[in-house]
Amino acid sequence: MDYSAANHELWNVIVQFGYIAAVILIAVALRQTIKPIRKTMLPIAVLGGFILLIAKQIGIVHLDEEMLSALTYHGIALGFIAMSLRSPVKREAGDESKVGLRSGAVIVSTYMVQAVTGLIITMGLAFTVKPDLFMAAGLLLPMGFGQGPGQANNIGSSYQSLGFAGGHSFGLGIAAAGYLVACIVGVIILNVLRKQGKIKVDAVGGQKTLSADYLDGDEMADMSQSIDKLSVQLAMIVIVYLATFVVTAGLTSGIAKISEGLAGTVNTLLWGFNFIVGSALAILLRVILEKLRKKGTIKRRYQDNYLLNRLSGVFFDIMIVAGIGCINIEDIRGLVLPFVLLVVAGTITTWLHLRYVCKAVYPDYYYEGLISMYGMMTGTISSGILLVREIDPQLETPAANNLVIGSSFGILLGAPVLVLVGLATKSTAMCFVTIVIALIYWAILDVIIFKVGRGHK
Repeated sequence: MDYSAANHELWNVIVQFGYIAAVILIAVALRQTIKPIRKTMLPIAVLGGFILLIAKQIGIVHLDEEMLSALTYHGIALGFIAMSLRSPVKREAGDESKVGLRSGAVIVSTYMVQAVTGLIITMGLAFTVKPDLFMAAGLLLPMGFGQGPGQANNIGSSYQSLGFAGGHSFGLGIAAAGYLVACIVGVIILNVLRKQGKIKVDAVGGQKTLSADYLDGDEMADMSQSIDKLSVQLAMIVIVYLATFVVTAGLTSGIAKISEGLAGTVNTLLWGFNFIVGSALAILLRVILEKLRKKGTIKRRYQDNYLLNRLSGVFFDIMIVAGIGCINIEDIRGLVLPFVLLVVAGTITTWLHLRYVCKAVYPDYYYEGLISMYGMMTGTISSGILLVREIDPQLETPAANNLVIGSSFGILLGAPVLVLVGLATKSTAMCFVTIVIALIYWAILDVIIFKVGRGHK
């Protein structure tokens, strides 16, 4: 075997990961040394992604865009599997199941608002000044803003295969713009609220420390075993992802045998939303391990919440950098008008909707809940936590925790999104039907938001 640089396949993975590692370190240095960048609170992974994109555009690096797209695709699933494997941490106050359900309803109702907003814009443009525009493109707004580059990559690629020229880069572009909205518009909102005397921004900020009881006793047991505990966490994540592949492949082949027409729609969505299957299998494994532990079949808890949190962060960071880096600017040059309209309308409608619903769900910590949700529903969980830590540096309110718990419920409540994403591509009439379904489901979610657990207030 040739181990030299001439063997492109051997060294390409190292080279591409080297680019990602380099821009992350550059982003860390820039954020630490340049005060204006630090003040924007732009996540390091996002800053690194834009550095990589600029380096690609000016020809400094030559990226393997297929590999970066694959990293984006796998990163979202691996990250959610790591999050779902974590053992639930006992809390002292409040009924988390009710707050989690309502937070999940807030998340998915925001998807509906973004979906309706996006479809109205793209359908309006298709009927007027851009008759060649792919009408369902508006659904990339909730994919990019609400769910981030992973789903924007998957659904954008799916739409591109259905005839939306530049769909892949368009979806990733929406996601990248969402990060900027979360970090720049979010900071502007914080400053406006501070000047109005409604919030107090912590000038220094604080890092929540890891206490001994965070790992729930025996999770800190015996780190001197013959295998590193990090290796155990990785092994569980990879096994679950392998099971995700097997289960999804079995489902898609079974659907294809029943109906080729149904398979053409559903199978693409199953592979695009494979992180939902992965999360479900991770939760199943977690429950099984906990049952075996309670029966005494196994003696200790093998999941380590701290390490799983760190691993999910690594997967999401790689996903973000790779996702932004593989945007092809040339693909979206002819889509500037729908791109700008979607980003501006998404920024405004998301804020207005969250202002309305967060008052009902988080009456005791309204601004913390609102700011954290806005950061997440335009960017990711990380940008939501970054924003809320400016007014709640020690994370003393449940706002940050609600993002994680709400996301778990959001996976279940968000199942209809699978239907909407595929349905809108069928015809113009189906785009109208998609809007109607989204509005109906939005009303159902509002019932959950305003009726469940009202006695808590």
